[in-house]
Amino acid sequence: MVTAGAERFRALHHGRTPEDPLVLPGPWDAASARVFAEAGFPALATPSAGVAASLGYDDGRTPADEMFAAVARIARAVDVPVSADVEGGYGLAPKELVERLLEAGAVGCNLEDSADGVLKDPAEHAEWLAEVRAEAGGGLFLNARIDTFVRGVEDPGAAIGRAAAYVAAGADCVYPIGAPAGVLPLLRAGIQGPLNVFARPREGPSPAALGGLGATRVTFGPGLQRRADRALREIAAELAK
Repeated sequence: MVTAGAERFRALHHGRTPEDPLVLPGPWDAASARVFAEAGFPALATPSAGVAASLGYDDGRTPADEMFAAVARIARAVDVPVSADVEGGYGLAPKELVERLLEAGAVGCNLEDSADGVLKDPAEHAEWLAEVRAEAGGGLFLNARIDTFVRGVEDPGAAIGRAAAYVAAGADCVYPIGAPAGVLPLLRAGIQGPLNVFARPREGPSPAALGGLGATRVTFGPGLQRRADRALREIAAELAK
């Protein structure tokens, strides 16, 4: 099954020049999604940690039902494609995971390859990704997150090896989260297809600079939600004076 939204989203990842990566802000609720869409961004990518914070949960502790409901509210609020970070899939079978993503209105998803701080076996994870791809067909854009760097494995070769397995399994894009900017050209040279890179606004290279280093698309994790939270705290402090 191929959906128009997924095809529209998939097309945004191709034919890009190095200085023009796809920038995907991370809305944490319907209101923030509308702000980003109205600012002209062509698509959005929810951050699981940002959504968790908006719902009153610690990162990784959001019940699946609440996460899918939050994604549905965000997708309904805007006319641009929305990809959803659904962490490790909440233990759902691939068929149910795909069904719930499509019911929520998502055109893609972010899927992690570690659980409880431990990296999954790459061959087993690739097998699971292949099952998700088989269930989704072309109806979802699969972004396979690679957690080697955030789990203390500094060798870029480990990320490149996992990327190859995940692309072979049907992933549309890979996301070596936490990769240092200096290794991005090496990752770009060793990875086929779109490369997702994590950006830290005001603390690291700009999206355009990351594009020049090899990023096809740039996401921010919960960074934007946390900036908004800090701004709100400053307002609250002023009101409390």
